[in-house]
Amino acid sequence: MSQKRVLIAEDSSVIQNLARKILEFQNFDITAVKNGEQVLQILGKEDFDIILLDINMPILDGMECVKSIRSLSDKAKAKLPVVAITGNAKNYSEEDFTTAGFNDVLVKPLNFDRLVEVVNGLTEAE
Repeated sequence: MSQKRVLIAEDSSVIQNLARKILEFQNFDITAVKNGEQVLQILGKEDFDIILLDINMPILDGMECVKSIRSLSDKAKAKLPVVAITGNAKNYSEEDFTTAGFNDVLVKPLNFDRLVEVVNGLTEAE
């Protein structure tokens, strides 16, 4: 059973580190970056099982980033599960996230049980 690879894009190192620790404890292999542009760069070179995207990031935010992922020419990568992490869910409706291409949404402060549940749920359907 190979480890599932999780790409976390989050500009807050506190949240990034917490999510990393929680998911590593669940035996996921974590790669963390700070913005959406880095997500697209690393996706071009590596394979992941799921992507966690913070909505408010510098350079390329989560909303723009997920749209770019969904339009990738690599079909497998374009279909990857992508989960939004947001501190201001009020600014967007659930429909906004779905339309943008997210599979699920996690609201800050992160509920770690839910984080694990969502990541497990979206990576189990192999």
